[in-house]
Amino acid sequence: MDFIGLIGLIVSLGLLIYLTMKGINIIIAAIITSVLVAVTGGLNLQTALMEDYMSGFTDYFASWFLVFLLGAIFGKFMQDTKSAESIAQWIKSTLGTKRAVFAVVAAAAIMTYGGVSLFVVGFAVYPIAVSLFRAADLPHRFIPAALVFGSISFTMTAPGSPEIQNIIPTEHFGTTPAAGGFIGVVSALIIMVTGAIWIGKMVRKAVQNGERFSLPYTPDDETAAALEKGEPEAEKMIGKTLPNVVVSFLPLVSVIVLLNVLSQFINPTAALLLALTFGIVLACTTMNSFLQQFWEPMAIGTQNALIALANTCAVVGFGSVAAQVSSFQSIVDGLVSMPGPPLLSLAIGVTLICGITGSASGGLGIALPILAPIYLSQGVDPGAMHRISSLASGGMDSLPHNGYVVTTVRVICGESHRRAYKPIFFVSVIVPTVVLFLAVLLYSIF
Repeated sequence: MDFIGLIGLIVSLGLLIYLTMKGINIIIAAIITSVLVAVTGGLNLQTALMEDYMSGFTDYFASWFLVFLLGAIFGKFMQDTKSAESIAQWIKSTLGTKRAVFAVVAAAAIMTYGGVSLFVVGFAVYPIAVSLFRAADLPHRFIPAALVFGSISFTMTAPGSPEIQNIIPTEHFGTTPAAGGFIGVVSALIIMVTGAIWIGKMVRKAVQNGERFSLPYTPDDETAAALEKGEPEAEKMIGKTLPNVVVSFLPLVSVIVLLNVLSQFINPTAALLLALTFGIVLACTTMNSFLQQFWEPMAIGTQNALIALANTCAVVGFGSVAAQVSSFQSIVDGLVSMPGPPLLSLAIGVTLICGITGSASGGLGIALPILAPIYLSQGVDPGAMHRISSLASGGMDSLPHNGYVVTTVRVICGESHRRAYKPIFFVSVIVPTVVLFLAVLLYSIF
């Protein structure tokens, strides 16, 4: 094995994490670390950047642009029609302040599983989370963990989910979004229950140690400022003129149902595009009175999609360069030939690559073209491989340099990694990873 190349990979990953945590743009950070990987791995720098990096970048962009585009537009319409706020307020009133943590997790999970863009979910649920945590006097630093756990742990990897992490495997294993059967459902439920209990205990322990609610920043907008001061009108400011909650749920339900029905007859990616399109039309028609603009949400959603997709493509490009280093191939060969069930090495391989890239979808985009043909040729059950791959993408991807983690911690919540990341690591890295290996065991037995 090329030990210099291996050390270069490890150092590059560490540098990518460091630069991201320092607030360096992920595209710039990915290019810098790609150069380091190429130099230490003995690659031709021009070929590494102009061919390997850009091929990974553009191939991923071409494959998933429409999914990102429609998903971002759908999320923006759910936000602008205030249906996302309506759902969050309903969950808040149903569960109450005594279950503030679980209410935030539930609001994020319902909208994510319904196909709403992660970033839209974060911005839509955060004001509700502030209101709940302030009323319950819970530490603000746990809000990022509640948002991340509800958005990118069990919802994006569960059978039937319209999230891209559940769609990418269908392209490589010839499966449907519901692949994985009963074990997939059980795995998602275990992550949900275990993570919820764990984050609940962490919050209670912090309260027992004397931590109380306080915002770590000075809010600029009127609603957030009112929440900070505890003004009674804050609740009304967030919840006024909201659409009926049943109507608000309809677009989410339609996306889930259409995706899983249509994917039985057509390509799952095409099914998702049709489902999201129908969800957009349904949201606009049923809540038209709450929609002040039509073309502006389309434009903003497009911009959001381009930014999110470019950031993901950047880490895919980094991974594409890393995949050219001889030590990377040695690692893959070692995983494939390791003793134990094939699903175990598949799980470890996808987990490591998603951890390197700091992206679940980006890691899948790199790992599955390499690993899927190998395991399919061995006769491993495609449904089991689909679910294991999806579960594996939702573990180490949530390391500090993950784009959604950075955005949630720093931009949405105004927190720092030092204060907020530890609970995120427990519920979004440790819990999903442990459940992943439990799923490997169950699929290997049954």
